[in-house]
Amino acid sequence: MIDVELNDEGQFLSSEQLQLVKDVLNHAAQEVSLSQQSEVSVTFTTEEDIHELNREHRGIDRPTDVLSFALNDETSDFDPTFHEELGLPNLLGDIVISVPHVERQAADYGHSFERELAFLVVHGFLHLLGYDHMNEEEEKQMFTKQEEILQSYGLGRSES
Repeated sequence: MIDVELNDEGQFLSSEQLQLVKDVLNHAAQEVSLSQQSEVSVTFTTEEDIHELNREHRGIDRPTDVLSFALNDETSDFDPTFHEELGLPNLLGDIVISVPHVERQAADYGHSFERELAFLVVHGFLHLLGYDHMNEEEEKQMFTKQEEILQSYGLGRSES
C-alpha cells in the first residue's frame, strides 16, 4: 500500500482522474513488490512552473512532462530502515507532472488523457525507485517495466 498526496491547486484534474493516479500508483507498488508502507506526493502543474523546476534542479532550460525528486537515492543520507523501525512510511519522494504536456502528448500519441497521465505517473514512480533511462539498457528495462504495469492495470497501448 502506498499513501499518495495529491497537489492539484490549479484544479486541472477531475476527481476521477485524481483517483486514477492513486489507483495506478498502488497498482505499480504491487507490481514492483514494494513491501514497505510508502508515501509519495504528486503535483500537477503548468508548463511554466515545470520549466522553472527543470531549469533550477536539472540545469535544463525547457519544460518537460514529468520530474521526479527521490528522497532516498544513492546520493542522499536518507536511511529508509529508520522509518520502518519506527513504523513510519518510507518517503519515496515527489513527482511533478505538467498537465499541458499530458494533454499534448495524449493527442500526439493518439491515446486518452488518462493513459498518458498514468504513463507519466508510472514513469515518475519508477524514477523514485531508482529506475533510469540514461543508456539503452536502462531505458529498455525501465520502459518495459512501465508498459508491463500499464498493461496489467488495463491501460496498455492498445487498451487506451
